[in-house]
Amino acid sequence: MMKTLSAVIHKEGNWFVSLCPELDVASQGKTIEEAIDNLKEAVSLYLEDEDVNLPDSEPIITTIEVSYDKAPSTVGS
Repeated sequence: MMKTLSAVIHKEGNWFVSLCPELDVASQGKTIEEAIDNLKEAVSLYLEDEDVNLPDSEPIITTIEVSYDKAPSTVGS
């Protein structure tokens, strides 16, 4: 069986972290490609081992822009 799921990837230090938000499954890799491959493997294993109800529709993924004021640091004062 084949299902299209989302993959969200961001960099943390020297690693790329990948997340499938529909299933809340995550993995990582040293490259984007490795992070995606590792996520595919993690999701496949998760689906084999769990009684999962896959979503019927595709998620809506977008970006938002926010503004904020960062308070001055009081560390060392």
